[in-house]
Amino acid sequence: MSLGVVILVHNALGRAEEVIRHWALSGCPVVVHVDSAMRRSRFERFRAGFDDISDRVLFCDRHRCEWGGWGMVAATQSGARLMLDSFASVEHVYLASGSCVPLRPVAELTAYLAARRDTDFIESACVADVPWTVGGLSEERFTLRFPFSWKRQRWAFDRYVALQRRLAVRRRLPEGLVPHMGSQWWCLTRATLEAILSDPQRPALDLYFARVWIPDESYFQSLARRWSTRIESRSLTMAKFDFQGKPHLFYDDHLPLLRRSECFVARKIWPRAQAIYDEMAAGGHPAGMAEPAPARIDRVFAQATERRVHGRAGLYMQSRLPNEGWENGFTAAPYGVLQGFAELFEGFEGWFARASGATVHGHLFAPEVVAFEGGGAPWRGVLSDSAALRDHDARRFLTNLIWNGRGARQVFQFGPRDSQHVSWDIAKDPNARIGVISGAWTVPLFRSGRPVAELRDTAARLQKTEADHLGALRSPYAKARIRIWTLAELLEAPAEALAQMLADIAPHHIGALPDPPPMLPLDGFGGFLQEMRNLGMHPYLTGDIPAGPAPRPRRSAPKPYLVSRPNA
Repeated sequence: MSLGVVILVHNALGRAEEVIRHWALSGCPVVVHVDSAMRRSRFERFRAGFDDISDRVLFCDRHRCEWGGWGMVAATQSGARLMLDSFASVEHVYLASGSCVPLRPVAELTAYLAARRDTDFIESACVADVPWTVGGLSEERFTLRFPFSWKRQRWAFDRYVALQRRLAVRRRLPEGLVPHMGSQWWCLTRATLEAILSDPQRPALDLYFARVWIPDESYFQSLARRWSTRIESRSLTMAKFDFQGKPHLFYDDHLPLLRRSECFVARKIWPRAQAIYDEMAAGGHPAGMAEPAPARIDRVFAQATERRVHGRAGLYMQSRLPNEGWENGFTAAPYGVLQGFAELFEGFEGWFARASGATVHGHLFAPEVVAFEGGGAPWRGVLSDSAALRDHDARRFLTNLIWNGRGARQVFQFGPRDSQHVSWDIAKDPNARIGVISGAWTVPLFRSGRPVAELRDTAARLQKTEADHLGALRSPYAKARIRIWTLAELLEAPAEALAQMLADIAPHHIGALPDPPPMLPLDGFGGFLQEMRNLGMHPYLTGDIPAGPAPRPRRSAPKPYLVSRPNA
């Protein structure tokens, strides 16, 4: 007999009984600690289940084990003391929990330890040298006091920490103590464990660590450095943690990964992972004297963590709706936003669709209805054409549209008459390719035939809305590929503007540029703008358009205002 196991139990008693029996029937004496929070009657029934092997399974004094508190260390001390006093032939003591399941035959573990009789397996790293801590407390967990429960008394916990920081409280470490941290699941030699439990400074050390935060990750890890003659700073129990410092739960579909790791023990195993428990009952997956290699599956868990934290670009769903700014890309694919083009060119949407090969929608954010391509509704992903539903969460409407339309470049029309909920979103989105003809909203007003006096207030409102939108596009936060022309500049060289937007939105489209669509007649437009000025509403966003005949397009014209660096 060379290996004894101390097991900490607090729930899933049926599975814990299976694990305890497996260790005991494999030749290892077991000392069990059961959380004192468990009802006495339930505890007695659990203990009575081992009467047939009571010579190999003992129960130690019970303590209240609360996460982050001293009870976990006290429970381990009680279990370890009983193990050393009751089983003189034990040379190594393995600390485990009721959810730790042996993956390989126990005989392989005992043989592995027998070949390393003087080696302590305990993860023990100097606090000053590792950035493992999650939650903001590293060295402070040793220099401040933590009398309150982090889970049950969070308000008091946080405020007492803040008070100690403000008062510059700094606890004095016991003489000779160098704080170390690591996994609480260790395997120590009898000599090292006996020395820790018999340390002459133990009363002072216990008093000190009783007010350390999460002492089960530092008590034995620090004292092993004082008494061990040979430490391998690693745990023989495989445990994986996520980006929040919470342990991964292993399910049946993880079984091939667990086998590949060749670890002796794994935690935490889901109580209903029947295939994993069945393999344990069958003796485990033999690997001979192979070294545990948890790094073999690190890449898989790193990819899982990356997917969990960042998700897929542009995908949002009930199970994962990240905080603003945490998205792994606001949208799923590049898309185009055209402002003012459909107001100037006849049949523009159909022409642009043929020229670019893109899916070209109308005004998706129009106040009356969502103008999907071809007027169809619902669109892909059961997107409704209801303006009210769209405006309930316009950002998600946009991201759903781009996600559902993957495989074809999505393009839609936008303007100051539309809902502006996504104005800043598209400006900050690197996937957006935006072309704006500022002041083009005046053309539908001109063609309405209504008196200028009736249109003045509407024109003022539209101009203010467009000015705000242009402010977003020209801000230092804008990341989209943006081109801005005034209406006057566009009228001088419309074909050039169309060619540039085609190049931005469909850069890989092959074929000669088709003839541009005909422009709507604008005879008398300059006079219309002048009348607007005469009424005190200066349409400055149109640029300088004289009151004479409509301007004729020229071959060359000023380049558009390019806001951001080009993106493919």
